[in-house]
Amino acid sequence: MITYIAPTRQFRFADRIDIVLMILGLFFVLMHGVCALANIILFGRITGLFATTSFAVDCDTQYQNLESTIINNTVCPLGIDLNALNYDRLHKLCHYDNKTISSTLAPLTPLFHDNVMHLIYWFFGLSILAFLSCSLEYICWTVATKRQTSRMSVLLFQSLIQRNMTYLDKNQTTQYNTKLFTNIEKIKNGMGFEFLIVIGLILLMILSIIMSFVLNWQLSLIMSCLIPLIVGSSLIFAKVITRETEAQLSTYSKAGQIAQEVFSSLRTVLSFNGSKGQQKQYEKELKLNEWCTVRKDAAFGAFFGWLIFINFAVYSIGFTFGSILMSYETHHRLTISDILIVVNMFAQALSLLISIGPFFQSISEAQGAAASVFRLIDEVHDENLNEKEILQENISDEKSISNINGDIEFDNVCFSYPSRENVTALNNLKLIARVNQTTALVGSSGCGKSTCVSLLLRFYEPSSGRIMINGQSITDYKIKELRQNIGVILFGISIYENIRFGKLNATRTEIEQAAEQANAHKFIMKLPNKYETIVGERGIQLSGGEKQRIALARALVKQPNILLLDEATSALDNVSEKIVQEALDRACKNRTTIVIAHRLTTIQNADYIYVLDKGSVIEEGTHEILMRKERGKYQTMVKMQQHEKNN
Repeated sequence: MITYIAPTRQFRFADRIDIVLMILGLFFVLMHGVCALANIILFGRITGLFATTSFAVDCDTQYQNLESTIINNTVCPLGIDLNALNYDRLHKLCHYDNKTISSTLAPLTPLFHDNVMHLIYWFFGLSILAFLSCSLEYICWTVATKRQTSRMSVLLFQSLIQRNMTYLDKNQTTQYNTKLFTNIEKIKNGMGFEFLIVIGLILLMILSIIMSFVLNWQLSLIMSCLIPLIVGSSLIFAKVITRETEAQLSTYSKAGQIAQEVFSSLRTVLSFNGSKGQQKQYEKELKLNEWCTVRKDAAFGAFFGWLIFINFAVYSIGFTFGSILMSYETHHRLTISDILIVVNMFAQALSLLISIGPFFQSISEAQGAAASVFRLIDEVHDENLNEKEILQENISDEKSISNINGDIEFDNVCFSYPSRENVTALNNLKLIARVNQTTALVGSSGCGKSTCVSLLLRFYEPSSGRIMINGQSITDYKIKELRQNIGVILFGISIYENIRFGKLNATRTEIEQAAEQANAHKFIMKLPNKYETIVGERGIQLSGGEKQRIALARALVKQPNILLLDEATSALDNVSEKIVQEALDRACKNRTTIVIAHRLTTIQNADYIYVLDKGSVIEEGTHEILMRKERGKYQTMVKMQQHEKNN
């Protein structure tokens, strides 16, 4: 089973619009990174300008009365441009001993002010560009990922509801809700803005290091020696913190397990005077948990302290070696601004390297969730039972359903469930449900009653034998044509929508007529919002009898020729059973009906009854005929239920 996928595979459902949006998002991320670099450069330049001007003010008195002479290449080989802001470099770069400088220096203050304002205009322009790029990168990327995760959710839901019963028998379906919502949410977080942040941080870190080497490779090379130290120390601290976190969770889980066991069997603990011993055991685990928490927090504290130390070390090493290079560099090209820019860029790169870590957890969780989701989407199903055909018909325009009616015949049908292949569910079963009659299937639990319904609805295919309607194999019909009366549980929607689920193009009149036939119209009209009343977890809770009547109305709204009733009144009280039974008796008229009953009193009026045992018919006939068979299976079951009712 796949447990990991490449991060880029998460974007496999992107269409052209999504790709364009993501490219735009990456472009704006690049612009955002350029703005961040330019901000550091401008900060370095303006800081250097302030420092140079401060030095120039101190030198102004010393040089303001010098006589003029020409500075040629002999005097100043570098051809320095003499102005009020480079007094500090004049003595260092030009050999003017015993010579007089020829120049009339411009006033210091206006020149300084012009240069500062020039840089401030750049700051203002960058702030606007950063605002636009940051906003647009978020909008483009989140819209693209939302579109993809929505598409992913639809495909996953479609994949899950296309599963046939064979798959459902072999796999746990209780986790479908988690996969559909929790996993999709993890994927959205992992491929959403957090993913873009990681890309932006990595890009900015690389650009910062490259720019540092471009400005001065000697100082950058010295400072790059800190990178292995930071990476190595971060890995060590991460390993220690992970180990202590696992130990903390383990001890906390053990303490919780002890508490759960004690509270679930508190009478037993008290009866054996075991409360003190259990308390000591609980305190022991909590003490271990406390020490694990202390060690983990200590590791966290040391790690953050180490990061602060590294931050100071970056500036200390940068300014130390920067001053050395500035003093002894042969070509004299390193300035105060260059040192500030290089040091700040390296400090930014190292801080970005550290800050990337927390985002990798979301990306890692998204990769695991995506592997699980994509496996379900890509999984190949059993094409013998084409549930996809059902889905496509349901979402397309309603088509006319063929008139399926006639005798229903099971001809030597054998079947074993895929999850229990060694157990025979049906063994050469032969029975006939006559057209427009009510046929009942009775028997003990596991005798094969419900299996007959499952095979008739083509949830499964028989191992051998045939199931026919009016002499024609059910495999010759479209699956949808056979599933007109399938029972559906109540959804958290209105009663109107619950009934309409049986026939999506049903009119209001048809829905109300179906409710009247099911003895449901009267109680529905007494509800607060009548047919628009919400039922389920978000709305009112209906009784068992009311649910059964709505389920029956859902089946009747299709006006089916074949009606399947599986344990329709098994969980109802006597009053509800009577109301539902009246509705069932009315619904069964002029229909081919197969009834699976637990309460045998509900099928006494059936036209024909089959008694099953171990997947085969052992008795058959009407209620009166079967009751005349002394010590017969049916007679024994009826007498047993009457005895239980009397008691």
